[in-house]
Amino acid sequence: MNIRVLRTELRRSVAPWAGTVVLTSALAFLYLVDGAWWRGSTAWTAQWTSLALWTRGLLFYLWPLTVGLGALQGLRDHRSRMTELLTSTPRPARHRAAALTGATALTLAAAFALLVLVGAVQVIAGSGYPHLGWLPVSLVGALFLVAGAVLGMGAGRALPSALTPPALAMGAFVFTALLQSTLGRTETTTADGYPATEPNRLSLLSPAVQEVRDVLVTLSVPVHVGQTVWLLGMAATGFALLVAATPRGRLTALVPVVAGAALALLVLPSDPRRMYVVDEAAAELVCDGPVCVSRAHQARLAGLVGPGEEALRLLRGALGDRAPVSVREDTAVLPDGTLPRWSRTTVLFDFDDDVVAAASTDRELTRALVAKGMVPGCAPAGWSRFGRETFARTAAVGWVLGDLRALPGNGPASMRHEADAEARPVWKELTALPRAEQLSRIEAMRAAAFSCEGDAFDALTGGASR
Repeated sequence: MNIRVLRTELRRSVAPWAGTVVLTSALAFLYLVDGAWWRGSTAWTAQWTSLALWTRGLLFYLWPLTVGLGALQGLRDHRSRMTELLTSTPRPARHRAAALTGATALTLAAAFALLVLVGAVQVIAGSGYPHLGWLPVSLVGALFLVAGAVLGMGAGRALPSALTPPALAMGAFVFTALLQSTLGRTETTTADGYPATEPNRLSLLSPAVQEVRDVLVTLSVPVHVGQTVWLLGMAATGFALLVAATPRGRLTALVPVVAGAALALLVLPSDPRRMYVVDEAAAELVCDGPVCVSRAHQARLAGLVGPGEEALRLLRGALGDRAPVSVREDTAVLPDGTLPRWSRTTVLFDFDDDVVAAASTDRELTRALVAKGMVPGCAPAGWSRFGRETFARTAAVGWVLGDLRALPGNGPASMRHEADAEARPVWKELTALPRAEQLSRIEAMRAAAFSCEGDAFDALTGGASR
């Protein structure tokens, strides 16, 4: 295919419009809808991996759209009543199909690349962790759009009806929705007894990915390989349908997509922990004295050292030899519904933790780290919790600092007022006790808080941990 033929196809096909629709609708969705992709360390403009995964998530609706637009393009010869004329020309059908699919592939890949570029400029400006591990995620995303459009073209050519494009688009959307919900999720119970769902192998046939919850999580290499096999089979079927001239040829054209799906299911991992994996290089710790963060957040280390060392000093003054000796970003990625495991010698924190993320000054960040060192939190992964644990944390920080204040990030003002109202009487009672009794109650509270067994707030009041 030469440049002149490609230029002609770009002028007379819907390929430029398909690329424009993909790019503008994706940017409109990202910028006009206030969603999780704008918040915390997993924002789509914060890190390269988050950028790749959030833009892949948009394929939930972009992929069905490209399938429908491809089908519309496949109807071109039928609408112009040129089918018989074109079959009588000496130019092979595969040459015409190559020109058509090449133009569409070029515009869709360019549109997706521009979408990623918009986010990439902001990631670079924000000093995101530089690496190339995100690139396969985006390349497979672009391949999903191209393969979907080619499959749509072949289906439109094989089923020349005005109903084909909308039917294919809706079918592709239902297919994606099912793979992201019932067909692609398996209900289970965690080791701690909490109900949860986890992705299964079928979910990886979907163009979209699950919501980005941790900046250190990415897709594994077997996922990239399996999805590429599946997409090559899909594209091959679409191309074969474009050139097939008989019913038998159209039936034979379905073989690549079926074979691709079968081979992909053999390659794709079945264990959820081998689907979404921790990027070990990004999770590597970078330290300045006793304060450590992951390499992905190395740019934030300088702003954390002062508050981290001050939090350790305050904890040492309050707890003595039982105080933690280091502050470290928690790089463990737990399955949903799993109870966290804490260390008494290290203050473990997460930049997306409600209390830490809401700290806007060094003083607030110090209070947040003291809070994590006293009552780190026992909400199962993927869950949120407000109640007696929050009251215990508020009172414990007040005990360490000698001043009871609502912690940052405890939800709306009404929740902060509730935490203050519940914690203040306990704090006053605690500080009025002899020092030995204070330490005894604090130790009982920490035992309950770090083991996630019993009631930390009840321990502060002198009751037995339940």
